[in-house]
Amino acid sequence: MATEIIEGFELSPQQEHLWLLQQVTPSSAYFVKCAVLIEGNIETTKLVAALQDVVNRHEILRTTFKFVPGMMIPVQVITNGNVRFNNHYNLDGYTYQEQSAKIAAIFQKFKQQNFDSETDSPLHVLLASLSPLKHVLFIGLPALYADTKTLRNLVCELSRSYANSQQLLAEPLQYADFSQWQNELIESEAAEIGREYWRKQDLSDILHLQLPFEKHITEETEFEPEFLSLKINPNFKDNIAAIAQKYNTSPSIFLLACWSVLLWRLTQQQNLLIGKVFDGRKFPELQEAMGLFAKSLPLPCHLQEKSTFSEVLQQISKTEHELYKWQECFSWELIKNQDANISDLSYYPICFDFEENYVKYTDSNISFAIQNHYACIERFKIKLSCVHNHDALFTEFHYDSQRFDAQDIQRLSEQFHTLLESVVKNPEAVISELEILSDRAKHQLIVEFNQTQADYPKNKCIHQLIEYQAQQQPNNIAVEFENQKLTYGQLNSRANQLAYYLQQNGVTPGTLVGICVERSLNMIVGILGILKAGGAYVPLDPTYPQERLTWILENSQTSVLLTQQPLLEKLPTHQAQVICLDTDWEIIARQNQENLTLQLTPNNLAYIIYTSGSTGKPKGVQITHQNLVHSTTARINYYQKPVSRFLLLSSFAFDSSVAGIFWALCCGGTLVLPQEGLQLEIPKLVKLICENQISHLLSLPSLYALILQQAIQEQLAYLQAIIVAGEVCPSELIKLHQKYLSEASLYNEYGPTEATVWSSVYLCQSQELTRVPIGRPIANTQIYILDANLHPVPIGVPGEIYIGGDGIAIGYLNQPELTAEKFITNPFSKEPTARLYKTGDLAQYCVDGNIEFLGRIDQQVKIRGYRIELGEIEAALKQHPTVQEVVVVATEENPRHIAYIVPNQQPSPSSSEFRSFLMKKLPEYMMPSAFLMLKSLPVLPNGKVDYKALPKQVQVQLEETFVAPQSELEQIITNIWQEVLQVEKVGIHHNFFDLGGHSLLMVQIHTKLRVALNRDISMVELFECPTISMLAKHLSQKQEEQPAFKPNPESVQARRESNQQQRQLRQKHRAILQ
Repeated sequence: MATEIIEGFELSPQQEHLWLLQQVTPSSAYFVKCAVLIEGNIETTKLVAALQDVVNRHEILRTTFKFVPGMMIPVQVITNGNVRFNNHYNLDGYTYQEQSAKIAAIFQKFKQQNFDSETDSPLHVLLASLSPLKHVLFIGLPALYADTKTLRNLVCELSRSYANSQQLLAEPLQYADFSQWQNELIESEAAEIGREYWRKQDLSDILHLQLPFEKHITEETEFEPEFLSLKINPNFKDNIAAIAQKYNTSPSIFLLACWSVLLWRLTQQQNLLIGKVFDGRKFPELQEAMGLFAKSLPLPCHLQEKSTFSEVLQQISKTEHELYKWQECFSWELIKNQDANISDLSYYPICFDFEENYVKYTDSNISFAIQNHYACIERFKIKLSCVHNHDALFTEFHYDSQRFDAQDIQRLSEQFHTLLESVVKNPEAVISELEILSDRAKHQLIVEFNQTQADYPKNKCIHQLIEYQAQQQPNNIAVEFENQKLTYGQLNSRANQLAYYLQQNGVTPGTLVGICVERSLNMIVGILGILKAGGAYVPLDPTYPQERLTWILENSQTSVLLTQQPLLEKLPTHQAQVICLDTDWEIIARQNQENLTLQLTPNNLAYIIYTSGSTGKPKGVQITHQNLVHSTTARINYYQKPVSRFLLLSSFAFDSSVAGIFWALCCGGTLVLPQEGLQLEIPKLVKLICENQISHLLSLPSLYALILQQAIQEQLAYLQAIIVAGEVCPSELIKLHQKYLSEASLYNEYGPTEATVWSSVYLCQSQELTRVPIGRPIANTQIYILDANLHPVPIGVPGEIYIGGDGIAIGYLNQPELTAEKFITNPFSKEPTARLYKTGDLAQYCVDGNIEFLGRIDQQVKIRGYRIELGEIEAALKQHPTVQEVVVVATEENPRHIAYIVPNQQPSPSSSEFRSFLMKKLPEYMMPSAFLMLKSLPVLPNGKVDYKALPKQVQVQLEETFVAPQSELEQIITNIWQEVLQVEKVGIHHNFFDLGGHSLLMVQIHTKLRVALNRDISMVELFECPTISMLAKHLSQKQEEQPAFKPNPESVQARRESNQQQRQLRQKHRAILQ
């Protein structure tokens, strides 16, 4: 049976691109429409006739798309189309407000439902009568047929046709001719210089620009655009025009430059790519034509921190001019091979458009004026449309509602208008100094979120608070260790005796006293005695390596060292005077037991704790009595349930111990000290919590999860408050806590050593969180999230945490340069001595003022051109039911990232299973190159992961047995795989991704296969066939498909040659190219 020959015309490149886009994400959103105010005494039948006249003149308005068997792309088939009104609303008699509301509602919902492009007429119209002399005509078309300029042309011709104007005599250029010319042009030799221009463009940044408040979507969803409109300050309109004229550009480019600067400020991505909409009507012959001419072209913007706005403006103006010049030569095919992430090759995430909206046509006492319009001819994540309507400028922020919330877009709109005002005031300003936050927004971030003022005993030292408890309840138990106990009276007396003895041995206010003891009652006596003597304690964990202990003793130059006799042999050589709290206690016990009358000020040092330093040497953080009193009283006041019995899990050499020791002792509770290493034996730890009736616990989130999983019913019944800190709190922990211990309160704390243990806290209640906040600032503490220039970042935008307030340390001992770098003047305080601590932590503000911790700034990596937060991959892997622990680490050589996994079952899932699991949650470029199973993660003494101890050499672990190629085709594919992947031996059943493959390597394989096999292969086929065996089988079975469509050459040629405008266009463009 002969195949039916259908005479049709190829789609234009714009139509083909949009049609393919609609196949990936079907949506009724791709539609153009306008509302036309008609003033005058109109006749409906005459209006319909005028519309029909316009349709008769323009073939695109009566075109259908035929899907020919065997073809992937339809063809344009021109038919005889008849105009009909879908509805006629009579709104006469309604008030002005009621009419306005109804017209707005009609326009909002106005689009063709269930449109069939093979049979239905594309033109969609309806009429609403407001009065006998005033009507609103709604005109709409699917985006495959029209753009914004088409709507204006249509209304213009409608006005003339209704008035029987003679201006319509000229033959219009038909869209099918334009399509034919455009397709020929792109493939022609004359356009090679233009194609080369596009090939040279680096478009690698186009696909992955993500706004910080964008929702993370792993699968393509239906495109559901919404928009928010806001009028630009009328006073700025003339200023914008003047600035644009000064720099020899246009207001539209000025607004585009503002948009690029705002995007840079929000993302800190220096190389941006924005889809800039061009109307596609470069030549005069196209100005009055109808159809989809408009197209978005990738406009690169390169912004530097020191760039001025005027420099950015001129750069973008120059680039836009080049794009305009070569727009006809652009093709998506030219850029697809620059990135193989095929799901992202179909649209520009960020776009910009400039529209002239208000157009009025008057003829024979009847006026047609476009009052409102809407056009969606491309998919996007977010698009800024600047609209010139009447004498006003508006911004319309169009956004995919699947990816953004309306409140985020509202803030974005306000930020753009604030930036616009700042630029108008000074276009020569450096872009990093331009304002993007309104005064109201800055007040919220700087003042409202930091209203934490509270009274506390600023004139007291920390030991005086404990002395008060000893006075009030001397017989209550203060400290317990195994079967040993000290009452508050006993603790206070012993500490007094030690303090007097220390004074006799040269300890004066400000003296640094080392203390190296094992867990015992004497550990607490020693700390308190040092404080009472006026000294500052320097804890040295006896389990530390000799080298670390030596450094601390030398750096702190402690003159006195408290220790125990059995530890003397473990201590390195030092110059300090040694006092043994066990063997020397007989002498110490002869001292006075009364409180000392030494005059200390809150500014005296209380302790120095050493933390890891970036140089490889620990740095000593100096904390004063005021810092410690502030931190402790804030804790007592925040946690409403007073401490009954607190279990101290951490080493006293870590700052988390400070929280437990002084919280318990300053509020009259009992401090319980477990045996060393008990936190590593979870069943014993759970038993201790139960038997000692522990009420309060401070733990790492990971340790608390193990406690919950190990505990049996009622073992944790006495717990009232659990605080997790020291690492990111996973949302799964909240669910686990609510499941097993819902009666107790769970808190997530955050704070560096330099801010005296804690700076913010969050009560964990909701189980629906994807990321657990670190809460709000504690009393008398300020937290600012700032950019690199110390400007507050907007809500939802990542920035670095800076902490101010009464908890900020003096600085680092004997490191003035580092202190000056990390402790800076507080620019937001009226107090001249107020300082901020620069944490190096990345975070963002939530709408409600809570803070979300995002990780370390230096944990951000860039692999294959993509910025990746390793924590996000870790969080995704933790959702796998077989993953007990996981860390993801980036390698320096051969940049990639590796997942180190501790499975909770054997055999563990394969790498392919983990990759399949992640592919449902993360983009391809975030996939780890390898998954390595470990029995346990190496840890530091403080319980955190020791990244340096992770295996450096990672061999690819393959689950499939090696099978050699079985055919010539398999051998060809194998050779290419081995060359590209740089793997010596690849079996036909080995998975491409298990071998460390990724999208960019797939591009190389794609290119080499097409050359080697001399045949066309799609990227989709390669992704769908990830093994050599699958790919070879697929290619062997693939049948060459011959398209059933074949245009009638005589018909096409006759149309082309008879159309003078078509020939003029080709000649003109050829001349320009030459």
